[in-house]
Amino acid sequence: MNTSEVRRSETNTVANAARVDWKIEVVVIPVADADRAKEFYARLGWRLDADFHFDNGFRVIQFTPPGSGCSVQFGTNITPARPGSAQGLYLVVSDIDAGRDELVARGVAVSDVFHAGTPGAQFQPEGTSGRVSGPAPDHATYGSFATFSDSDGNGWLLQEITTRLPGRTGLATAAFGPARDLASALRRAEAAHEEHEKRTGQRDANWPDWYAAYIEAEEAGTELPK
Repeated sequence: MNTSEVRRSETNTVANAARVDWKIEVVVIPVADADRAKEFYARLGWRLDADFHFDNGFRVIQFTPPGSGCSVQFGTNITPARPGSAQGLYLVVSDIDAGRDELVARGVAVSDVFHAGTPGAQFQPEGTSGRVSGPAPDHATYGSFATFSDSDGNGWLLQEITTRLPGRTGLATAAFGPARDLASALRRAEAAHEEHEKRTGQRDANWPDWYAAYIEAEEAGTELPK
């Protein structure tokens, strides 16, 4: 068997193998003071999953944001990275103003809502000219941001997403976090369904199926039902 045949055989083996789900479960963030960081993330209202101490000085603390499938870990002897060096950590919300208001209510110093006037401006420091004050026009999905830092200077990026890019997710994998996220999706479906009934001139008794199809298409970024 020559080299080309070996490569084709390896490719076919990989292609025919059972699909494995690869899920980002935890992101490690570097902190200088584990107790101070624990207090900060507890103040955010995130769920404390673990705080394990070991005799050799190793300590791991884990928090999970409400509705998130991914957690954060920090502690002592957990990473050689410089405290505060983690930047651009995404936190996705369906309502940027509500998300920012909650942070403010919890005593977090957070930037005003802004959108990127130039590509990548969301990753630039606060006060940079590329940041344009206020949400994206019409609250365009993926376009509105706010930023804040934890007690060590690790930088978090709040981003508003209302409609996902095509193929990003579907109804079978959609996960609504806070109840208000699902409520927002239902309200958008309701408004669209009212227009649907106006066009047809009759009541749609199968509105649950229509709502489900609308939310599925919205989440997947495909054409919305009419």
